[in-house]
Amino acid sequence: MPDLSVRDLETGYYVYGVVPALGDAWPALTGIDGAEVQFVEHEDVAAAVAVIALERPPGRRAELMSHSAVVEALSGRGPVVPVQFGSVMEDADSVINDLLARDHDYYVDLLERLRGLHQFRLQGAYVQDQVLAELVQERPDIADLRARTRDLPEGVMHPALVQLGELVSEAMDLRREQDADTILDVVEPLVVATRHRRSGGVDGLLDVALLVADARASELVSQLETLAEAMHERIRLSLSGPMAPFDFVEGEPWV
Repeated sequence: MPDLSVRDLETGYYVYGVVPALGDAWPALTGIDGAEVQFVEHEDVAAAVAVIALERPPGRRAELMSHSAVVEALSGRGPVVPVQFGSVMEDADSVINDLLARDHDYYVDLLERLRGLHQFRLQGAYVQDQVLAELVQERPDIADLRARTRDLPEGVMHPALVQLGELVSEAMDLRREQDADTILDVVEPLVVATRHRRSGGVDGLLDVALLVADARASELVSQLETLAEAMHERIRLSLSGPMAPFDFVEGEPWV
């Protein structure tokens, strides 16, 4: 292992994540700027770090991708607690004293709970024309306002248009809640925990991180494939993963 006690004054240690200590059995990895990933150990935990120049441009997409690639490689070998992108510490002593030793028990506990688990990301979006057509068919008030405003000149502000927009928004919110519950009723029995994200756009339905036991991942995929087929005319579902548990290392405990 390279000597972490010697460094240039213009460099620091970029931190990727915390993993169980492995002694000399570390994988060969390169990270941001092609720097070799090294491991600073303290008792039974270790930090994956690499030397980085302190005077450098702000984080770019390529660097975020390098950060994620290192964390994913670590996750492929066992549990990992990802550290926030852009985290830099002064030297090896600070990595040990201000990270590993200070929160040693937290990392030991979390790494053990994450063993055999990975994160997936489930996203859902509406086929907007189809869902709007459903609302018009099911809601006479929306259908009436739509018919009354259909021939208004483009760009004209009219009270009926405002009312129509409000009714559609309210109906979409209710529909979104119902459809999300239907999807999660299938998903939640198969996962350890969920973390909800904000789904973007008027067609957004849900965006949720799932913490999944490796032994149940294939079952989750199979169930979602069946659900996606049943809903494909009105909802598009996508599942990505497995990946490191980025969404489950901060905030409220999940077990």
